[in-house]
Amino acid sequence: MIVMKFGGSSVADAPCMREVADLVRTALPRSPLVVLSATAKTTDQLFEAATRAEGGDLPLALSLHAALLQRHRNLARELLPGGLPEELERALADLSAELDLLLRGVALLKELSPRSMDAIASIGERLSTRILAAYLDAPWVDARTVMRTDATFGCGKPLPELEALAGRLLEPLLGPGRAVVTQGYIGATAQGLTTTLGRGGSDYSAALFGAALGAEDIQIWTDVEGVLTADPRVVPEAQPIEALSFLEAAELAAFGAKVLHPATIQPAVEKGIPVTVRHTRRPQGRFTTITEHVRTGRPVTALAHRGPVTILTATSLRMLNQSGFLAKLFDVFARHKVSVDLIATAEVSVSLTVEADAPLEALLEDLGAFATVGVTPGRAIVAVVGERLKSTPGITGQAFGALRDINVEMISMGANEINLSFVVQAEVARTVVQRLHAALIEGSQS
Repeated sequence: MIVMKFGGSSVADAPCMREVADLVRTALPRSPLVVLSATAKTTDQLFEAATRAEGGDLPLALSLHAALLQRHRNLARELLPGGLPEELERALADLSAELDLLLRGVALLKELSPRSMDAIASIGERLSTRILAAYLDAPWVDARTVMRTDATFGCGKPLPELEALAGRLLEPLLGPGRAVVTQGYIGATAQGLTTTLGRGGSDYSAALFGAALGAEDIQIWTDVEGVLTADPRVVPEAQPIEALSFLEAAELAAFGAKVLHPATIQPAVEKGIPVTVRHTRRPQGRFTTITEHVRTGRPVTALAHRGPVTILTATSLRMLNQSGFLAKLFDVFARHKVSVDLIATAEVSVSLTVEADAPLEALLEDLGAFATVGVTPGRAIVAVVGERLKSTPGITGQAFGALRDINVEMISMGANEINLSFVVQAEVARTVVQRLHAALIEGSQS
């Protein structure tokens, strides 16, 4: 069997849903499990309605709710002009009543807890999947009965029970000639409390379901022809990549590539299942296959960039010939739950990058107890990724040659030796990406 995940842009309206349905019907011999996101903009609208309710504007929240439900009813009627099946009518009415109750509860308490937000956010996926399942005349499965998570609302962590639940509740429904429709992004605790996997979590859901069921292929259907060699908005010459290794894909995702959620890769890696990234409206076009190992011979696979980030430089003479300094340093970041991206060390200083929204005041207070800390905001990371990066002579020379008149403030070679990253001023990041792409990717093809 295969998993077919479709994002919000793929189910934005009735013509898009018909295209998705056609793709699913074509794949019926491969027993597809269809994992669907909410329709485009729906999750944002649910967040806005919830926020309005918390702020005391219940009439506006209910107006947003009514517009959202009406849009989905219109979508269903356009797909099913002969009249909505009774089961779909009942499901839409139940979801409407549930959302109404949740919004009124938030308004009454004037409190929007992560638990309440997850319950509200789940409505989007449940609406889109009900409609597609009715249009396909396919079984609909509530992902919350299968995707067992802990109680970390807003970013639920999947639990081992998922595999047994998928075998019991999903596998019997799958078979050649049959599709099953379920939701991405949402799950539930053992007590039945709704959770979400975080924004962008539908890709993660697809990989988790695929790993649990031993899928042959996990297909991520989106609005680009696979993973590209760079962001096409920055580099119009960017090209689809035919094959990526899991490590390359994870590095690109972590450093700003927009196609895949970073956590998507891990469940597939563990089971050795390929992930393919495809264009919904160009199903016969090019696509990217991500597998554990790729042998292409290319020195550089792609570029990714992310920003703004902030450089923190901790300086202390106590580093000289002293053990335990780095442990003390990183304990501060761990206590404040701040992830560190890049690190560069010298004899008496350590430079590292953190996200722009990191709690700087708290970090500086704790770090200041044993180091002098410099802060450099408004920077960006540009990452050069490729499995043969280290073993190809001259690559670093080409990279520095392309950037000879640009001030590079920090350099880091990734621990897995397939990532060479540069930190530059955010305003020159686009130029850096364009020059590196021309030198390292376009230049290698000429």
